[in-house]
Amino acid sequence: MMDTILNLGLNETVVETIAEKSGNARWAWDCYRRFIQMYSDVVMEVGKKYFEELIDEMKEKKGVTQDVDLTAEDLKELAGQFKAEYKSKIGADFPSDPKEQLMGAVKAVFRSWDNPRANVYRRDNDIPFSWGTAVNVQAMAFGNMGDDCGTGVAFTRDPATGEKKLMGEFLTNAQGEDVVAGVRTPMPISQMAETFPEAYAQFVEVCKTLENHYHDMQDMEFTVENRKLFMLQTRNGKRTAQAALKIACDLVDEGMKTEEEAVAMIDPRNLDTLLHPQFDVKALKAATPMGKGL
Repeated sequence: MMDTILNLGLNETVVETIAEKSGNARWAWDCYRRFIQMYSDVVMEVGKKYFEELIDEMKEKKGVTQDVDLTAEDLKELAGQFKAEYKSKIGADFPSDPKEQLMGAVKAVFRSWDNPRANVYRRDNDIPFSWGTAVNVQAMAFGNMGDDCGTGVAFTRDPATGEKKLMGEFLTNAQGEDVVAGVRTPMPISQMAETFPEAYAQFVEVCKTLENHYHDMQDMEFTVENRKLFMLQTRNGKRTAQAALKIACDLVDEGMKTEEEAVAMIDPRNLDTLLHPQFDVKALKAATPMGKGL
């Protein structure tokens, strides 16, 4: 249930070193300011909004609208502001020792086991309290190193209709939550085929492998670093009742599930939504829109 903490292990010395070694100071400082923000929010429970306000002020001062338009110097200045904000809220300096950072993050995961969000989630999904939790520590893949990098989320089938086709979004020069944060408009996953054809072809194969292994629709997160694909995680995807029925039937037809297993996949509570009046799809398409939103 914990949010991911990216770029853990960074401090000013490491940032200066990787900036020099990579020749990409903007990337190095972008990673550091993200880490300060995530660690403060997830581990120390200082709200994201304080840092978002500082980012907005910086963009306004520089006359830009996107985070990616901020320079290395801007991000370095932001990192300093973030650390000052951290000290004002916590009363101590932001930790620079990677071991201290790691232990802080690990303890936060174990603390989260008993927070209200986790308790409600377990109760709603019939997950026993006795199962315990675990901490996953893994090497970073960077989607924010430049225009030959990116990050994305995707489903192996349409979670709204159950149609068997890749659905998802991708964003170049981005990391972590950028795709779903709404700050920048991501591109449909299909456009990734034009930007990173080799990584996309590999991703399509990985999707097939994962679905064949888990015998269910997968919800995946991935990163492309220097045009190379890195898979971050996969899980059985959430879906509408309509999609759940179609996917269950299709998996039987494809030989992945028995009829008994397919029936067991459907949550009886979800079937209620199919018993209410629905808009006719053709009528919706023919209707005149009242307004538009993202």
